[in-house]
Amino acid sequence: MTEEELDDDWFERALEERDASAASDAADAPSDESAGTDPTVDEAKAEGGVDESADSAVSQSDSAVSQPDSAGSSSDSLFDQGFGDALEDVPTPDVGAGDGGPAGFTDVDFDLGPEEPDFDEEVDSALPRLELGIDGLDRMIQGGIPERSLMVAIGSAGTGKTTLGLQFLNHGLENGERAVYITLEETRERVINSATEKGWRFDEFADRGDLAVVDVDPIEMATHLEAIQDELPSLIEDFGASRLVLDSVSLLEMMYDEKAKRRNEIYEFTASLKDAGVTALLTSEAAQNTAYASRHGIVEYLTDAVFVLQYVRPDDFRETRLAVEIQKIRDANHSREKKPYEITNAGISVHQQANLF
Repeated sequence: MTEEELDDDWFERALEERDASAASDAADAPSDESAGTDPTVDEAKAEGGVDESADSAVSQSDSAVSQPDSAGSSSDSLFDQGFGDALEDVPTPDVGAGDGGPAGFTDVDFDLGPEEPDFDEEVDSALPRLELGIDGLDRMIQGGIPERSLMVAIGSAGTGKTTLGLQFLNHGLENGERAVYITLEETRERVINSATEKGWRFDEFADRGDLAVVDVDPIEMATHLEAIQDELPSLIEDFGASRLVLDSVSLLEMMYDEKAKRRNEIYEFTASLKDAGVTALLTSEAAQNTAYASRHGIVEYLTDAVFVLQYVRPDDFRETRLAVEIQKIRDANHSREKKPYEITNAGISVHQQANLF
């Protein structure tokens, strides 16, 4: 990648535009009439990146880090304007969050064992807490997750990590919070469609400015991670988000060949998430040889809470079951039992009173 291509990167342009805007405000910016003659400013004001000239600029920068499709164009994205622009240009909400939420869940056929201790009882704590919004899992956590915690959901393919992240955000959105979803795997459109198919109003939340869905190429994110992590706390604060999901951190880790480099970069990135002041959830692929560790064995040591999602295949089972276990939560008591769960059209439901056998 040439230096000229790096200079044309969408994120670098976004940072330059923010700096230029701040400097302009501090020095009493010129009149609208004179500012309108600046082509750089005009381009930055293009709405949503739908203008053909803006799309062309984004396509050129994207080609430096990813392969174009057969037509030679990049996919539509809220972040065609740049990482910072995507959060700043989300419309200001003028209505409150609506009522309602995910539909109920259907029980599966499990033998109920002895009743475990009641984890619904709240504990005295100076730390503000919040619910995840996962039926059954919240009851396994005594008093709720401390706000501003950094969590990770570890699991192999198909265990529902992405669904858990979407459900976590939906619970906050339905209660009037604002949220950010950063995906390194899917497009913005697919993320929103996946949520709306489950009855979660992500399309409405995004339209009115309560939700920002960020689709980022993992190579681009790794290339400019230092700039992103420096800017992320202020962007999150400006947007007013209280919940954030990154799906998945494993793709980001894969961008670094050297173990020391990978460890240092992921450490710095998780530190920036904590500085952002949000309650954040990362998703991570499980290691090949164990369900209880992430692929690279890093994030579980850098996070405040670890949820392990896994398949259970005992010899006497006719079918594979899914089970969740809370490996740790700092500053919160929680059940240490492994509990079965299911993934339905309405999300994840943990059967907290059922036992695996």
